[in-house]
Amino acid sequence: MQSENCPNCGAEVIFRSPALPARICDYCQATVKRIAEGVELAGEVAVLPFDVSPIQIGTRGEYGGKPFDVIGRIRLGYDQGAWNDWLCLFSDMSHGWLSESDGQFQMVIERPIAECNSDLIQHLAQGGETAVGDRTQIDGAEFVVSDMRTARCIAAEGELPFAPSTGWEVFNVDMRDDQGFSANFEREEGEDPGFYVGRYVTLAELKPHNLRSIHGWKMPDYAA
Repeated sequence: MQSENCPNCGAEVIFRSPALPARICDYCQATVKRIAEGVELAGEVAVLPFDVSPIQIGTRGEYGGKPFDVIGRIRLGYDQGAWNDWLCLFSDMSHGWLSESDGQFQMVIERPIAECNSDLIQHLAQGGETAVGDRTQIDGAEFVVSDMRTARCIAAEGELPFAPSTGWEVFNVDMRDDQGFSANFEREEGEDPGFYVGRYVTLAELKPHNLRSIHGWKMPDYAA
């Protein structure tokens, strides 16, 4: 854990993960980036709009037998809606993304594209295109492209693997198989593409604690 002062407002900024370079200041929404000499200001993001997610920074859970803490979030939007990508820090200091959209959750872990045996993923990584319904083999299973969109960053909070800015855009392709597993491809201008694999989960499966209290929503027994 590393404690610094925000170069914009002077408030304490705490980095829990040793591998993550950026954190959003809780007080002024400045993006604080780690450098060799300490930290520097890397821009600002918008204040997060209200939503009804039960997840929050500090929510704890378990996935794949490993405990995790939610330490960051990116709120992404597109023409037909928005979703949350929650960054999870596992007990072994690895990271995963808990994606939340319309009450559905999926946990995905980043994998090197070079190790992916999918012709479609390699095609996308080279700037190629795809369409909903296209099929590809990943780890011996057949995945179908279920959605694709260009999304923009609405806001962010907590610790993150990059320094986001409001309006930053990413091209996203979602794939799934018939067993509940998922794969995601992301591409943005000027950056290396990202590839993630995981599966759809229920909130109960994650064994969550410290969920957000929402007016009119009864906290489930498994989260007590």
